[in-house]
Order: sequence, then structure tokens, then C-alpha cells
Amino acid sequence: MNVFDFALKMEEDAKLFYEKLAAETGVAELKTIFSMLAAAEEQHHKAIAAMKMKVAPGSADSMLLENTKNVFQGLLDKKNVHEILKGDPDGYRHAIKSAMTGIKLYEDMAKKESNPATAKYLLMLAEEEKKHLEIMENIYDFAEAPKDFLAWGEFSNIKEL
Repeated sequence: MNVFDFALKMEEDAKLFYEKLAAETGVAELKTIFSMLAAAEEQHHKAIAAMKMKVAPGSADSMLLENTKNVFQGLLDKKNVHEILKGDPDGYRHAIKSAMTGIKLYEDMAKKESNPATAKYLLMLAEEEKKHLEIMENIYDFAEAPKDFLAWGEFSNIKEL
């Protein structure tokens, strides 16, 4: 299996997963976060597709991926959004955990891969996932910004009214 085809499928599944969460939640803030995460997955899919176009056919094939499930396959089968988000009401830890699992998957596969070119592509995908993780963290920070307030010590000399 081509490592880029595997990565593209994982991005498609991630987008579907976040769209499912956005559609099923009744919390406006979660709907916003999950919709933004789905859009980020779509952009990430485009970035990986562009990477694939620069690679010679057959140079990124790996037998290790034949029986490997991507991070989001099992999550798509779950019926209830509340079951998925149990213990993680804002969905943040769940999304970050999924991204980190993807990074680890690519790094572990690169270590096991016997073809050096394919191992290089797997590490490229891991790096791309790290960039994507940063985007996900920024999305969450953006969505949570209205909840933050200024309570630093340097402003302690300002009297409250």
C-alpha cells in the first residue's frame, strides 16, 4: 500500500469523524470547534495530496500498512457522540490524542520500514502531522479565547471598581 494513500484515507476519515461530532453535538461551542477541525483536516488532506504528487509512483509503497488500521476507522463506527466524549466534554483531549496517535503511528512505521525511501516518506508524514497538531491546538485556543481573562500579577496594582 502507498503510504500517501494511507495518509489520505486517514485524513478523509478524520474529516468525517469531526463532521459527525459537529452534527451530533447540541453544544454550539463544540459544533464550532469540530467544524473547524473538519476544515483543518480537509486542508491537511490537500497538503498530503500535494506531497504525493511529488513522489515517483511505487517509491512510497509499504507492506507494513496492509494490515494497519488508521486512527479514525474505529471511531467512525461509534454511534453516540456522548460515548466518544465521555470524560472529555470539550473534545480537546480526544482530538489531540488522535493526532498524537497518528504521529506515533508514522514514526513507528518508519522505524520498521525496510525501504529507506518509504521510511523517509513516513517521517515526512509524521512531521506533517506535527504541523497539523499545532493547527489543532491553535483552533482550540481560538475557540477558548473568550473564556480567558487577565489576572496576571503585573496588573495587581490596578484597583477594581
